Amino acid sequence: MNKIGQAISEIQSLETLSKEDRWVNRLHPLSKLFLTVFYIAVTVSFPKYDLSGLLVMALYPAAVFLVSELSFKDALRRLRVVLPLVAAVGILNPFFDREVVLTIGSVQVWGGVLSMLTLMIKAVLTVLSGYLLIATTPIEKICYALRIIHIPKVFVVVVLLIYRYVTVLLQEARRITQAYALRAPGQKGVHYKVWGSLLGQMLLRSMDRANDLYDSMLLRGFDGEFHTGAKEKLKPSDFLWPVLWGAIIILLRLFPVAELLGGLFL
Repeated sequence: MNKIGQAISEIQSLETLSKEDRWVNRLHPLSKLFLTVFYIAVTVSFPKYDLSGLLVMALYPAAVFLVSELSFKDALRRLRVVLPLVAAVGILNPFFDREVVLTIGSVQVWGGVLSMLTLMIKAVLTVLSGYLLIATTPIEKICYALRIIHIPKVFVVVVLLIYRYVTVLLQEARRITQAYALRAPGQKGVHYKVWGSLLGQMLLRSMDRANDLYDSMLLRGFDGEFHTGAKEKLKPSDFLWPVLWGAIIILLRLFPVAELLGGLFL
C-alpha cells in the first residue's frame, strides 16, 4: 500500500473509532468540545519555565485514553508526522535564552532549555487532546456542537466538507499515481517533468467530481444549512464529565501539585 492509500486507511480507521459504542463516545459532543477547548486554553497558559506544573496536565489525556480504551501507541503512530513539527516550535530557544534558571547538582540548566521543553510538551498535549476529541466524536457531531454555540453555519459547513471530502481528493490522487505507475513500470515515484500535467489533471478531475457532488446535494434538498444530525438531549453524565475534569484542571493549574507530591514523598 502506497502513502496515499495509507492516508485514506488512517482517515477511515479514525472514523470507525469515533463511531464505536463506548461510554466516552456516547457523551454529548458539546461537553467534549467544551472540555477540550478549556483544557487547551489552560495548558497553553502555563509560564514558559513551569515544566513540573505542565507535566501534571498529562493526567487528562492519560485518563481519556484509559476510559476510552484507545491505544496510545496507535495515537503516536497516526500523529507521527504532526508531533515532530509541533514539537520543534521551540528548538531555537536554547540559543537565545542562556540565563541559568535551575541547578541540578553540578549541572546548570538554561532558561532556553526549559522553555523549549515546555513548548514541546504544550504542543504534544494539545495535539493529543484534539486527537482524542476526533477519535471519540464523529465529525458530524462536532459540527453539530459548533452550531449549538452559534458558530456561523458557513464556517461549520466548510469544516465538515473539507474533512469529509479530503478522502475524495486522496482517492483521485491515488488513481492518477496508479495510472502513471502502470504506464511507467519500474520507475520509482513520479518524474518531475510530469508534475505539472498530473496536478492539472487532478485539479480538473476534482472539479468535475465536486460538481457531481454538489448536484447530488441539491437533489437531496441542500439549501445552505447542513443538517449535522438529530438533536441530542444532555444527560447527567454529560454535565458531570466536563464539570469534574474542569475542576481538576483548574486545581492542577492553580496549585503546584507536582511540587506538593514531591515534598510529600521526599
